Amino acid sequence: MNKPITASDEVQRFVFEPHAVRGHWVQIEDAWRELRIHTRYPAPIERLLGEALSAAVLLAATLKFRGTLTFQLQSSGPLRLLVAQCTHDFKVRAVARCDEPAMAALGGDAGLPVLAGPDARITVTIEADERNTRYQGIVPLAGDSLAQCLEAYFAGSEQLPTRVVLASDATRAAGLLIQKLPGAGEGEDTPDAQAWAEAQLAIGTVTPAQLLRSRAQPLLSQTFPGQDLRLFTGSAVAFECRCNPQRVAGVLRALGAGEIRDVLREQGAVTVTCEFCQRPFRYDAIDIEALFTEGPEPGATPAVH
Repeated sequence: MNKPITASDEVQRFVFEPHAVRGHWVQIEDAWRELRIHTRYPAPIERLLGEALSAAVLLAATLKFRGTLTFQLQSSGPLRLLVAQCTHDFKVRAVARCDEPAMAALGGDAGLPVLAGPDARITVTIEADERNTRYQGIVPLAGDSLAQCLEAYFAGSEQLPTRVVLASDATRAAGLLIQKLPGAGEGEDTPDAQAWAEAQLAIGTVTPAQLLRSRAQPLLSQTFPGQDLRLFTGSAVAFECRCNPQRVAGVLRALGAGEIRDVLREQGAVTVTCEFCQRPFRYDAIDIEALFTEGPEPGATPAVH
């Protein structure tokens, strides 16, 4: 049995030398904990959110871009929305929305097909900063897991044979991805094809416990013992939500003094909650008056509870 590991938030790339097969490994602990500090999800939703977070990092790791990648699932089932975002430098955030009465009626654990329903779809959106461009790929729900959905996305949108395993629990989220690259030798008897076939069989043996408890090097050595793997230096993954007092103040100003003061009279305070991290920003009467008074950055430090 693998020993417990220290906290890790890292994504690493590896290649099968000298073959046209590559892979990425990710494990997230601190960032996974931080993005859930202000919210609680039913266990099946939390597990899928962790898998979606790992999927977003793996997707971003396969690309060369500057900007933000969004992995999103929408459905009419008990799981209404699942969103995970990752920037080019691996800053992440994620959120889920569910029908709580429907979740309570399900009871216990439920798989993705039950939670999402038959009309669910996966959308991958890439917003690149350098050219102010936006790419979007949409695939229907495929198979019984988010890993299979990710494989279907690569097959349909990127035309890259891909195999993925994802795992998540209350402590960590993790994932492993391998791909057969363009230009790999065709035919069943080529070295590239043989390496790819062996890699596919091997990744199918990886268990959630191994993904969540093992670091990259021992996991890869154990999973692909006959391959010459080159593991590159990893990149740190960190939680970063875009919400901040300045942004919230800008939203409130845009709504106008009249509307905000009406809310203040009715509720005694104005509270804005970030959709992603569920961090609440609370403005009392003094904060609101400062917000609509000219001067140094009003509303920059509202009370946060």
